[in-house]
Amino acid sequence: MRSRRRVLPVLALVLALPGCGFALRGAPRFAFESLRLQGSDATPVARELQQALQDGGLRVFSSRLPASSEGETGQVVLTVLSDQRERSVVGQTTAGQVRELQLRTRFRFRLATAQGVQLLDETELLLVRDISYTETAALAKEAEEALQYRDMQRDIVQQVMRRLAAVRLP
Repeated sequence: MRSRRRVLPVLALVLALPGCGFALRGAPRFAFESLRLQGSDATPVARELQQALQDGGLRVFSSRLPASSEGETGQVVLTVLSDQRERSVVGQTTAGQVRELQLRTRFRFRLATAQGVQLLDETELLLVRDISYTETAALAKEAEEALQYRDMQRDIVQQVMRRLAAVRLP
């Protein structure tokens, strides 16, 4: 009898979740089948984005390779305008030693059809992370900084993927 009392609320919750609209985020679905990546496509974010798009089932063509046929131009063109990593000091001790750093990753892009119709205007994604710093653990802080940049890079790729999935072709 006690086990039924415990199972019933759990069962009711499991049955109610789909009815409220809850769903796990799945793989994005795109309104296009191929994409040409141009601009600064050799940056770390652009390379990870290219891999994520290919994993999502898109054919991705790079601007470094000339289009050999009409089919290799891509239905849409993603132009990477800039991909910058910035690091600045935001906190110091009275002796002038660095105590806090701010890491920023800035990614600007736009999306258009192969005919030049703008689908996404110029968009800038900016991620900021603050980290503490001590000179006695400089190597560890350098590794933490690299880890933060990789994390921001993954976040930016996921944001771009969601924006691309929301695009509808005219």
